[in-house]
Amino acid sequence: MKVCFFHLMPYQGLPSDFEDNYRSAWVDAPNSLFDPERCQDHYDDYLEELQFADTVGFDGVCVNEHHNNAYGLMPSPNLIASVLSRTTSNGALIVLGNSLALYQPPVRVAEEMAMLDIMSKGRLVAGFPVGTSMDTTLSYGQTPITLREKHSEAHDLIMKAWSNREPFIFNGKYNQLRYVNIWPRPLQQPHPPVWIPGSGSLETWDWVLDRDYVYCYLSYFGYLRGLRVVNGFWDRVSERGLDDNPHRLGFLQLVCVSETDRSAEQEYSEHVKYFYRKMLRIHPPYAEAPGYRSLNSIRESIRPQIGEEAQKAAGELEWKDFIEQGHVIAGSPETVREQLVEAAKMLRVGHLMCLLHIGSMPKELTLKNTTLFANEVMPAVKNLWAEYPDPWWPQKVNTSSPAAVGD
Repeated sequence: MKVCFFHLMPYQGLPSDFEDNYRSAWVDAPNSLFDPERCQDHYDDYLEELQFADTVGFDGVCVNEHHNNAYGLMPSPNLIASVLSRTTSNGALIVLGNSLALYQPPVRVAEEMAMLDIMSKGRLVAGFPVGTSMDTTLSYGQTPITLREKHSEAHDLIMKAWSNREPFIFNGKYNQLRYVNIWPRPLQQPHPPVWIPGSGSLETWDWVLDRDYVYCYLSYFGYLRGLRVVNGFWDRVSERGLDDNPHRLGFLQLVCVSETDRSAEQEYSEHVKYFYRKMLRIHPPYAEAPGYRSLNSIRESIRPQIGEEAQKAAGELEWKDFIEQGHVIAGSPETVREQLVEAAKMLRVGHLMCLLHIGSMPKELTLKNTTLFANEVMPAVKNLWAEYPDPWWPQKVNTSSPAAVGD
């Protein structure tokens, strides 16, 4: 199994009465709430946390793209990845991703990701999400019913740009280019591994399987709630007659490690509540603009995991509920090891992404969480699925594991 360090880079300075006075941390939370000087410290801390994870044995570090929100301060994950390409050396750089429908023309993505692949010496994983309703439709003005079609066309253009060795014409519905001839082109051949983040749309499964990519289910409500979607994905893999290699799947899980179960609650509870009550506070109509979700997903009742129901539940949950419902795996190293191994086997996940900075956690606590996880939890899961090859991983990544912290 590959274990990766996932970061959202959230804004930590929302007021304590945010939930009473603002309907959403996305789209229309006024940027009068944003303090640029405070955010300088955020970026410094977050980059240090990502760099630290690379030194203590994580297989990769993950960054992502969001817009008009306090939930994630990475409108350009490529900028963050460019810094990491020069300040990390061990793990993969997993950019999840660029929301392809937002780039005009999409060859910009092909060029920038090629740069990242070369700068990182072939450590890039290219993520191509469709994008959330909040980011794409409300913040960037895209017509929701065209998103998936624009995404597919942009993907095809990027892959052709990466693989062709002569200039070519591209005459698509949304992109017409007389000369496509990118310089530079990627170091990894024929192209970097491609991962597709998703939230359960049925057509995404087929789209991913048609192209033999990794499907990443980014769940903020844990492995127990995510099991239904994951089982649907594996059922679809079986129906298609494909192998059940666990590395076909990525999954995101929130994790908090402390010396004891009790100290975990004392140290992490307020930060977890900040995440669920503020960061995931989304005005329900923003979570699903009309036309964003496909008819097939509507028929199967596959809904975004954010919205009115999730927001109400998160507002009512206490630490005990987060733990019992599997939203967060937390406690002593022994407790976390047992639950994480159970979750990985239950989900059959080969690319586990762990959110170890959550909500308003300060750097010192994040580094403690990361250190305890790396030293006392990660070894228990790293050998899972060792019998399966992983063709969806950068082949130039250093495979030797750094020494444990303190060795």
